[in-house]
Amino acid sequence: MRLLILGTGGMANSHAKAFGEIEGVEMVGAVDVDPSRAKAFAVTHGIENTFTSLDDAIAWGEFDAATNVTPDKAHHPTTLALIAAGKHVLCEKPLAENYEKAAEMAAAAERAGLVTMVNLTYRNVAPLQKARELVVAGEIGRVRHLEASYLQSWLVSRAWGDWASESKWLWRLSTKHGSNGVLGDVGIHILDFAGYGANSSVERVFARLKAFDKAPDNRIGEYDLDANDSFAMTAEFENGAMAVIHASRWATGHLNELRLRLHGDRGALEVIHTPDGSSLRGCMGPDVEKAVWRTVEAGTVPTNYQRFVEAVKAGRTVEPGFRHAADLQRVLDLAIETERSRRELGMPDIDAVVQERAVG
Repeated sequence: MRLLILGTGGMANSHAKAFGEIEGVEMVGAVDVDPSRAKAFAVTHGIENTFTSLDDAIAWGEFDAATNVTPDKAHHPTTLALIAAGKHVLCEKPLAENYEKAAEMAAAAERAGLVTMVNLTYRNVAPLQKARELVVAGEIGRVRHLEASYLQSWLVSRAWGDWASESKWLWRLSTKHGSNGVLGDVGIHILDFAGYGANSSVERVFARLKAFDKAPDNRIGEYDLDANDSFAMTAEFENGAMAVIHASRWATGHLNELRLRLHGDRGALEVIHTPDGSSLRGCMGPDVEKAVWRTVEAGTVPTNYQRFVEAVKAGRTVEPGFRHAADLQRVLDLAIETERSRRELGMPDIDAVVQERAVG
């Protein structure tokens, strides 16, 4: 598979490293509006061709698939252009800035019949995959309640760099730069983490969002720091389970932690993922009576990168696909609307929200 890497920022290095380790994948081109950054990236990863526009790369055309690692607001136009050119696409999350654009991308992918996939990274976590397997097998009975959190501390720690002086962090804090804040950035991850583990999807939601003061007038250079830093959400899933879901960039002491607790009427599971590793514990069977928790071995699973390559070889799309990512974006859009209107909303309400946007 001849692969084009679109966008050469920080996350693109993770893509290049992962794809570079897969047999049969040749990284043939890199695209970035900054020619010096594209050249440096290409040298680092042994890529021969660089381009400063996607149009130039498509005109060249000597690639089979692309991995789209551009900022959020660029996903929609660039992915549609790649699909129109007949290229398979792995797109970073979120699929788009809002549900309308994400749904358009999903429809385009379905019409084209190409392999399209969204890089919801935490599908790579083996304990999550094992937890879902146990839920589907009925090992914890009917899921009644779940708790999910995604905690980061980069607004209070320099472990990942100085957010106040680096554009790769600042754009994530600015709505005019295409960010939907922590809700759009990692909220999509924790919603997928929770829904995938619970084997269900959100049906109704209510959320509160907050952007804290971070600089004089909440502005640094060209960046208005108005995107939400924390959110707290209550939700009801299609399987009837109630959920509490939250995320923050102010979670001091937590560099990057996802946690999911699934409580069923016959048992419970807990998945924890941090930079140091992942774990799965269960309280099932006779252990329920005395609340005894035991470690559950989860083995290993293929990464999204490996699964994308195999899907291209086989000519069939695998999950998480564009339609699933669009459905997650629908939840995020509704969460934003619930903050504005201060009322709970269900999935059918998205049509009214879309119509209101169109009229506005």
